[in-house]
Amino acid sequence: MALADAGALLRNENGIATVVSILKKRFGDNAQSGKSIREQHAHTTSYVPNQAPDLVVFVESAEDVQEIVRLCSEWGVPVIAFGTGTSLEGHVNAPAGGISIDLSRMNRILKVYSEDLNVVIEPGVTRKQLNEYLRDTGLFFPIDPGANASLGGMAATRASGTNAVRYGTMRENVLALKAVMPDGRLITTSKRVKKTSAGYDLTRLLVGSEGTLGIITELTLKLYGIPQAISGGICAFPDLESACNAVIETIQMGIPVARIELVNQLEMQAMIAYSKLDYEPAPYLFLEFHGSETSVAEQAELFGEIAAANGGGEFKWTVNAEEREKLWSARHNSYFACMTLAPGKQSLSTDVCVPISRLAECIVETEKDIEECGLIAPIVGHAGDGNFHVLVLFDEKDPAEIQKVEAFVERLNLRAIAMDGTCTGEHGIGQGKIKFLRAELGGAVDVMEAIKRAIDPDNIMNPGKILRL
Repeated sequence: MALADAGALLRNENGIATVVSILKKRFGDNAQSGKSIREQHAHTTSYVPNQAPDLVVFVESAEDVQEIVRLCSEWGVPVIAFGTGTSLEGHVNAPAGGISIDLSRMNRILKVYSEDLNVVIEPGVTRKQLNEYLRDTGLFFPIDPGANASLGGMAATRASGTNAVRYGTMRENVLALKAVMPDGRLITTSKRVKKTSAGYDLTRLLVGSEGTLGIITELTLKLYGIPQAISGGICAFPDLESACNAVIETIQMGIPVARIELVNQLEMQAMIAYSKLDYEPAPYLFLEFHGSETSVAEQAELFGEIAAANGGGEFKWTVNAEEREKLWSARHNSYFACMTLAPGKQSLSTDVCVPISRLAECIVETEKDIEECGLIAPIVGHAGDGNFHVLVLFDEKDPAEIQKVEAFVERLNLRAIAMDGTCTGEHGIGQGKIKFLRAELGGAVDVMEAIKRAIDPDNIMNPGKILRL
């Protein structure tokens, strides 16, 4: 990305001042304008600069959201939904100022329908909170982006993560939702059924819309039975290409792998040091299988044969929960491990996704590009989906290094697009990827703009994200 894509937009100073004054009186202590809390509700986790809102309002009901949105619509003031703030592309920034609606207090689990394998929740419920609540029911929600994100935010950004190769993304796991639209209306997009042919698929339109079309106030999610048995393990490879080829064969053979994560040598080196792992630095695959005791053992043994055929070492697997947890904890802490490679440097986290048949080629070219640039940039990937992440570490005070990093990120995104892939498999567009959306989808962006203008003619819903309007 370029910093220009995250520039400030025109502010409606009179409208903002009026709305802030009214909301402070209406919501009292639940409406906060202190600098610290406003900055906490803007982007803070990556390279995109912080652009704070003018007011943060902690809401407790859909009616609260409707009231705020109606007022902002009347005065032409931007509205930005906020869950936990774990997004990576500037999604919660306020480039034109405005009101941040914090949904974290809307965190009730409304109803579990065990027989139908679904649950109705408010948007502030986090994935860990939901799974803790479900533990005694024998059910779980599988989407795991790593961070303990709010499920409303996960739906808004179409999140996925390590389990997506088996269970899909938020797109496949949201059955229905309720949302407050730009004029303050509350709509329901679908009923609590597995399938419907009733009209436009508004659920899918709002899932992944990043708060630019409406604010989600309720979700109906699919649930799954907790597997009878889980096996998981780790396998080293001589190089990234061999590891990617093992992934491709695993998927093409139809092995129902639940997770298959790729870690390059530099990333593994950092994880070994940070998480105290007893392994040698090399490219690795982390895997997990779900099913019966017999099936997970068979799947693990079959993968071991695939790994060996591709030059991999011994596939060390286990059904011991504690040992598996240690491995996946190390994988989820990979960001913090990476930061130890260059203490004091800033990070830029970016992701791309390509067809699985092009994964090895794309990663090998990217690693070569990193080496030629002289950058420190570990790679991890949800390899079963063709999705991988690069965390670039750089000196934010060095303009030449910033220019080099931005040029690398541009090449990475265009490389993925040229391979019939996407500039983002799961981070979303936000501010950081706007530059690449038209390169990827061309005239389809014009249709997106038409939809945005039709639904949100005054551009108050999270302006400056996804589209240049």
